[in-house]
Amino acid sequence: SELLARSLFACGISTVLQTSLGSRLPLVQIPSFEYLVPAMVLSSHLSLGASTDRNGGVLGCSSCILPHGSHPFLPQVSGAVLVSGLVQLALGVSGMCGWAARHCGPMVLAPSLSIIGLSAYKEAAFFCSTNWGIALLLVLLAVTFSQHLGSCRLPFCAWPQAQGGSTEPSVPTLRTFSVLLPFAGVCIVCAILSHLHIPWESLDLAVAQLSWANSTFHAPWLRIPYAGEWGWPLLTPRALAVGIAMAIGCSMNSVGCYVLCGRLLQAPRLAPHACNRGLCTEGLGSLLAGLLGTPGGTAASIANACATGLTQAGSRPSVQVSALACVVLGMSPRLAGLLTRIPLVVHGGVLCVTYAVAVGTGISYFQYADIDSGRNIFIVGFAMFMALLVPRWLSAAPAHLATGWVPLDLLFLSLLMVPVFLTGFLSFFLENTVSG
Repeated sequence: SELLARSLFACGISTVLQTSLGSRLPLVQIPSFEYLVPAMVLSSHLSLGASTDRNGGVLGCSSCILPHGSHPFLPQVSGAVLVSGLVQLALGVSGMCGWAARHCGPMVLAPSLSIIGLSAYKEAAFFCSTNWGIALLLVLLAVTFSQHLGSCRLPFCAWPQAQGGSTEPSVPTLRTFSVLLPFAGVCIVCAILSHLHIPWESLDLAVAQLSWANSTFHAPWLRIPYAGEWGWPLLTPRALAVGIAMAIGCSMNSVGCYVLCGRLLQAPRLAPHACNRGLCTEGLGSLLAGLLGTPGGTAASIANACATGLTQAGSRPSVQVSALACVVLGMSPRLAGLLTRIPLVVHGGVLCVTYAVAVGTGISYFQYADIDSGRNIFIVGFAMFMALLVPRWLSAAPAHLATGWVPLDLLFLSLLMVPVFLTGFLSFFLENTVSG
């Protein structure tokens, strides 16, 4: 609960910075999947016990006092998050992010956005497997409200217009709440089933979730997080390497999220200087997250951008209100721990609906390219196929990647395990080097 509270606090601050000083898009900042894979690579390597050789000696840090029950490798993971924030800040200040975004055409955006959506299918299937019936119920409600009943207007719902002070008779309410209403409805159904002691969730996952919920009752009501409370992050060569990989993967994901959000809201494409500002604010958020001791930094939320596309209700004030809620939850571990009681199947259903929008948006970019060209067909097919193949191969046999220097192995492994990086790098390289 305390880790979650600290992460929410950093995400709330980063969201305020992003919507006011950064890209100014209505995007919530969250710890993305691109932080999870490198963090797992680093933790799994440290668990082997090879943390004191000459390749991984500590560069400089104080002794770290860990909270009760926390992971023993959390200081090095927080150090990697801190490094990722510094690298993102450098990429934004130097203008590299804007330069790369300016050179990304439809042959780069189409496969990259499609892979961003497809990269979450394993997590979505894992969450939904607790109860496929409830997951399908959420998906069915979300699709019905956003698509079939998207133009349905309720007469008792009025929306004040910005000009003239007049009031529009009604708004497409079901489309506006096409994510919130199914989410709340399915949560109520799960609560009723649990109250009636009707078994509806897989036993092993339910037990894990129950342990999270039980920890909520031992968390304090109020605790304002501050840097160094749990000790300072450890900066080792391994943490530096993984932090660089985190920064590269999350930067590519965030640029794609900026494009995705603008496309779904039918807004002009984001200017390069706005991309640079957005990456700088994300770097500041990751710096704060690393100093607070969280295992993940902050990045633009793909699910939030896709939900904005479904509801067509993107606005900065609403996102800033959610950022304020994150800050409040971040100062109350007891309240933040209540979020862990949301059933995993609900998360899976939301992922199924939102990330499907990212896949469709990526495919829509093919209309701006000559997809009948053999060159373009090869670039798209090769980039997407390798992005799915290489992580699968490395997860099955990570020992095949051995350069002789452990930090370099972790850098390559962390990058090559992220499909977004592989798709973006391969499509960008081939698009700008293959003539045609």
